[in-house]
Amino acid sequence: MTEQVLDRVARYERWFNTLFEEYFDTLSDRLDAPPFSRFTPECIDLLRDFSLRGGKRFRAVAVNEAARLMTAEPVEGLDAAALSIELLHTSGLVHDDVIDDGPVRRGGPSTYYVYRERFPDHPHTAIGLTVLAGDLALAMSLQVLLETKAPVGVRQAMVEVQTRAAADTFMGQIIDVERDFMTAPDEEILHCVSDYKTARYSLLAPMQLGLLAAGEQPSLFEKELRDYARLVGISETMRDDYLDLFGDTAILGKPTGADIRDGKRSYALRALLAAVDGPERRVVEAAFGDSSCTPETVAVIREIGERRGVADRLRTDMHHHAQQASTVAAGWRSRWREEAVTFFEQLPLWSVNRTR
Repeated sequence: MTEQVLDRVARYERWFNTLFEEYFDTLSDRLDAPPFSRFTPECIDLLRDFSLRGGKRFRAVAVNEAARLMTAEPVEGLDAAALSIELLHTSGLVHDDVIDDGPVRRGGPSTYYVYRERFPDHPHTAIGLTVLAGDLALAMSLQVLLETKAPVGVRQAMVEVQTRAAADTFMGQIIDVERDFMTAPDEEILHCVSDYKTARYSLLAPMQLGLLAAGEQPSLFEKELRDYARLVGISETMRDDYLDLFGDTAILGKPTGADIRDGKRSYALRALLAAVDGPERRVVEAAFGDSSCTPETVAVIREIGERRGVADRLRTDMHHHAQQASTVAAGWRSRWREEAVTFFEQLPLWSVNRTR
């Protein structure tokens, strides 16, 4: 991306981090929590800590850039849209850490593991409170849209977008679990999981929300927006799967090979199994789903993948999908503002070239 675009992105991130903190500072005025309850404020504090702890705020950036497709002037509803999409993100991550038994998220303990420590003798309570925390974040994501001062029609349309995005995301989590029970899911299944679990709420919904706030009707351009989001989502998921096996541990800040240990039927695993046989295949299959798989074994699998061209193939595929998405965005120039179109055109290739 150009320095001008990156500077704009950095400003959005600073703006949103301040906005998010202010939202949580006034949250007690928005929620009618029972005065006797200790668990409710503890839950809200956990959601606050988790939400403010980190994240790239990419979805909030996409909301603003989508509005800029129409106008560079401030528009009502963007704050609420950005808050809503990030609260939905919080909801999904809190639930993910229960599904994956994840102890760490964003450099700190996951909400699930905080509750596990809080209730060591009541594991079902820990699970239940974590699920409810994620549910509460989802409700908050819709409430903030209902409270915005945008016109009634716009407000209703934004709630409909977020409701669909939430439903698609949860279905994506379901089929993500289902995928790992399949012996050999084909590429289209992997694409579908990426689309439902990631692309629809991470990019499609933010673009729809930003366009709605700016006075555009995204339903008129439904197919191309969906195609763009799906292609970006696929390239992003491929990149994440690639980095999980072939990334630099020092740059990532975490060990590689988590997908293999967790038994995730990722793009990387599919490409590996298609490229190896005999003893090499047995090495990969023995490590798959083995939580005690050592870094040395992961290094062996990585070397096999590099030697068999798997790393090169994944890089080629992710860049292919990113380029397709960029081409879709380039076609928007005749309709929308140049600077915002350029952002969405540059975004896919910039994203897949990141090293973490």
